Amino acid sequence: MFRLGADVQVYLHREPIDFRAGINSLAVLVQETMALDPFAPAVFAFCNRRRDRMKLLFFDRSGFVLVLKRLTEDKFRWPRREVPVVRLTSEQLHWILDGIDIDAMVRHPARHYQVAG
Repeated sequence: MFRLGADVQVYLHREPIDFRAGINSLAVLVQETMALDPFAPAVFAFCNRRRDRMKLLFFDRSGFVLVLKRLTEDKFRWPRREVPVVRLTSEQLHWILDGIDIDAMVRHPARHYQVAG
């Protein structure tokens, strides 16, 4: 399986896209609809209406890379946030690729303590 580095930023396009779109169309979508730089060191994720296919687009110094994952029986659990672009960690993207609903996960809050003195 393919793994992204832990420091890579991931941006999900919230709305489903027409999956006939190729690299050029997706790069324009990143720039115009998501208001992001398609050449940035980041991964841009897109899903179709049935949520059974996902495309990942990124630029790797010499050209664009397009990765497609198609599920045979299941659906991706796409985040339900009410923003046009969802920012994730690479770990969260791998969870989505593995079928985990990241909106249902709850982490312990970060605790900040001070030394009593």
